[in-house]
Amino acid sequence: MSSIDPPKHESRLLVLLCTYNELENLKLLIPLIQEQLPNTDLIVVDDNSPDGTGEYVKSLSEEDPHVHLISRVDQRGLGSAVIAGFEYALSKQYDLLLTLDADLSHPPKYIPELLALMQTADVGIGSRYVTGGGIIGWNWKRKFMSWGVNTYSRLLLGLPNKDNSGNFRCYRLAKLAELDFRKVRSTGYAFMEEILYRCHRVGCRFAETPIVFEDRTIGESKINMSEAVKALWIIFRLSIERLFGVAVRKN
Repeated sequence: MSSIDPPKHESRLLVLLCTYNELENLKLLIPLIQEQLPNTDLIVVDDNSPDGTGEYVKSLSEEDPHVHLISRVDQRGLGSAVIAGFEYALSKQYDLLLTLDADLSHPPKYIPELLALMQTADVGIGSRYVTGGGIIGWNWKRKFMSWGVNTYSRLLLGLPNKDNSGNFRCYRLAKLAELDFRKVRSTGYAFMEEILYRCHRVGCRFAETPIVFEDRTIGESKINMSEAVKALWIIFRLSIERLFGVAVRKN
């Protein structure tokens, strides 16, 4: 599939990758992203990976002005890392932010279809659960857990999407700017559902395009049962806030 430019010529796009011990995956992934999006800025938020991920990205940034690094020493968690990327993108006045996992589970070949959604959407989602989407490499337990979390979040948070737990997304930053990130409860994987809930509350338009998720072949997944239980609890608490109309916008 050929590379494309951002959906509007005036739109400034930033690609965000959040990492912890993803050195070998990044060596493969960044060139694939750059094939799809030449001359597009990319930022890596790294949580002080002991495998040298941060040092590798720093060396790339010294040769390529489109590559940037945020290195965090005392912070952990996907949710807080994504928020760091949000804040960076807003401070630099980008228009769109594209996020995907750094473990090659989100093939960059789907980027054109995801960006095409942004002609009319505020949040575009690469979805495993719409017609044409799928998952390669998961056992039934992982599939059941994912299905359960997605069903639970749709019911409790009123989300309209089929896939609310994936990270292959594109956000319109003008809508993210309406949110108060200080109110975000999750620092981990529940952030995926929580940020969609908050986007929904400020009137974001959603759209999904099918992707086939491919389970990582290098490194270890950071998702475990503890994270799943924590996600269920946070989603429940958000449903109570929804019931009482707790504000999500900045004051």
